[in-house]
Amino acid sequence: MLRKAFLAIIAVGSLSVVTLAQQPPPPPPAYPPPGYPQQQQPGYPQQQQGYPQQQGYPQQPGYPAQGQPPYGPQPPLLAPQQLDQLVQRIALYPDPLLAQILTASTFWNQIPDAANWIDRHNYLRGDELSRAIYEDNLPFDPSVLALLPFPSVLDMMARDPGWTQALGGAVLTQRPDVMDAVQRMRQVAMNYGYLQTNADYRVMVGGPGDIEILPINSGLIYVPYYDPLVVFVAPRRGFFIGSAISFGPGVFVGAFAPFGWAGPALAWRTHEIFIDHRPWSRTWVNRGTYAHSYAVPVPRAVGPRVEHHESREYRDRH
Repeated sequence: MLRKAFLAIIAVGSLSVVTLAQQPPPPPPAYPPPGYPQQQQPGYPQQQQGYPQQQGYPQQPGYPAQGQPPYGPQPPLLAPQQLDQLVQRIALYPDPLLAQILTASTFWNQIPDAANWIDRHNYLRGDELSRAIYEDNLPFDPSVLALLPFPSVLDMMARDPGWTQALGGAVLTQRPDVMDAVQRMRQVAMNYGYLQTNADYRVMVGGPGDIEILPINSGLIYVPYYDPLVVFVAPRRGFFIGSAISFGPGVFVGAFAPFGWAGPALAWRTHEIFIDHRPWSRTWVNRGTYAHSYAVPVPRAVGPRVEHHESREYRDRH
């Protein structure tokens, strides 16, 4: 009797081991981290075609309408290691473009629709694109409009809405920590030799925590392309460091000065973001009422959005 009971226990234990071995590994952590509030934005009817919600990510949230009280609790603060991972994909972007991305991420609910619009109007460039933004009465915040000349950036943000939401929430609740994380990642890339001055950008070190990446020509912005799994680790023997970061075509931003391109900058020591030479002061608390002060006021869309320009299928991307 005892021998039969012992054999039964072994059989059950073996079955449990097999069952556990057959279970798939747990999925990798997704953005946003657990605890982010799920919000709904009234009055944002634009259909977001072409950028469906990715499996495993939450439904795209939004912000309250102008003048309405904010919804939901403040998102949880992220630890330094989480912030380092969060900013890796944009840490080596030039300061002016990074300033626009940080501010636009706080309007994450507008990003997919903006990406769809520029996909359908990818044939527009420069002054034509700037004029189309006004004529089509686009309702996006100027910080989002400022990214329309950079379809690849909007595409990155729209295809990973959880990451964009997490970044925007962190910018609103712990902006100094976000900027410090960018500096940590820049220092790592510099230590390994990846981040250095080139024909398009100057890398300037003003002291600890003050590494600037500035365009040679302030009106010409290049989007860098790199793999965070490469540039933030020690290079393997024989690897050509100069091939780790490449650049897309230059984008002239002079036509988009009204959307903050007249003077976007990052003050690393004081943890300030400057858009159009003015400190950008949007936070989680004032996000429902804050309107940035521009040197030249940006005309706000009044009435329904319209389509004055031909929509074409997506062909190319910066």
